[in-house]
Amino acid sequence: MRILHVLDHSLPLHSGYTFRTRAIVTAQKAKGLEIACLTGARHRRDGPDPEVIENIAFYRTLAPAVGPSPLREWREIRALSDRLERLVEEWRPDQLHVHSPVLNALAALPVAKRKGLPLLYEIRAFWEDAAVGNGTGSEGSPRYRLTRALETYAARQADAVAVICEGLRRDLIARNIPAAKIILAPNGVDMSLFGSPLPPDRVLAARLGLAGADVVGFIGSFYDYEGLDDLIAAMPLLHARRPNAHLLLVGGGPMEAALKAQAAASQAAGQIHFIGRVPHEQVELYYSLVDILAYPRKAMRLTELVTPLKPLEAMAQRKLVAASDVGGHRELIEDGVTGTLFPAGDPAALAEALDRLFADRGQWEQRRETARRFVERDRNWSSNISRYIPAYQKLTGKAV
Repeated sequence: MRILHVLDHSLPLHSGYTFRTRAIVTAQKAKGLEIACLTGARHRRDGPDPEVIENIAFYRTLAPAVGPSPLREWREIRALSDRLERLVEEWRPDQLHVHSPVLNALAALPVAKRKGLPLLYEIRAFWEDAAVGNGTGSEGSPRYRLTRALETYAARQADAVAVICEGLRRDLIARNIPAAKIILAPNGVDMSLFGSPLPPDRVLAARLGLAGADVVGFIGSFYDYEGLDDLIAAMPLLHARRPNAHLLLVGGGPMEAALKAQAAASQAAGQIHFIGRVPHEQVELYYSLVDILAYPRKAMRLTELVTPLKPLEAMAQRKLVAASDVGGHRELIEDGVTGTLFPAGDPAALAEALDRLFADRGQWEQRRETARRFVERDRNWSSNISRYIPAYQKLTGKAV
């Protein structure tokens, strides 16, 4: 069976989006499926067409002329639709697997209809909510309502819909999308990448001033909804209880400058370390330095509906996890068993939760082992990938 994935962007760019795609595609190829990928005009990275990365063929869409919104989005839809039609003629897929955002679905749906191909639309987050979370939109605005309507339309027109979590599934059912056509394909971890954690890098720890420290860490993108301002605000409170506590922030993003200014003004400024973005192959070195990974996401529609990937990676790395009690985290973390939950938007509660974890070192090994077993059993891509297979077989009428 030949599966053509339609994507927003891909490797060699690094993001949670591209890593999920790589995991899906790699696992599908291991099952014997023939795979190709097509990225839309928003993949702004020079390279050949097709570009083979990690034995995966990525076809590209040329970016159209820029223009104001919504002309820009309309041009992107047309460009991707035209490129997809040519690629379908060339590569002859049996199944289109189209990944959010909704622009990709709007481009692919007419092609699928003309070519008689089944289309599975995978929603990783609703585009309208992602815009609010990223600070580029506001809930309830005309643009928000239009995007929501387009998302609902795409889900209705697709032959099947895959979602990454129960929050998205429940929301689609509330929009009268039939439950029978929705597949739950949760975020997972490629254990070949995260399954063998490194021992602490003592040289790196000494260079960063973390030798012998109690280290809280965050490794990811610095968006407002991640709540890193609450984590920085919690540090003076934690430091008052644990003078050896340090915060390690690895990554970057729109909130970086504001967070650095906040940290510089903090009474715990000397215990807050910004590393910046690091090459993906070096991320494990920084994981090795952290005792507790903190995920203080703010309470909002995006975080209540969508499950993140990073806590799962931390569990696979045998790291303790402390996270705010938003819906996306509650779907992943059993409080007191696989992680610790604290009230969202409450730096004092965050500091108290971290302090309790540092005080309870005798339970660390059991917590780490329980969390890792959860990821291996329920969130391992090598087994998660089987969730797509019945839908492919039903839609195409072909065996895998």
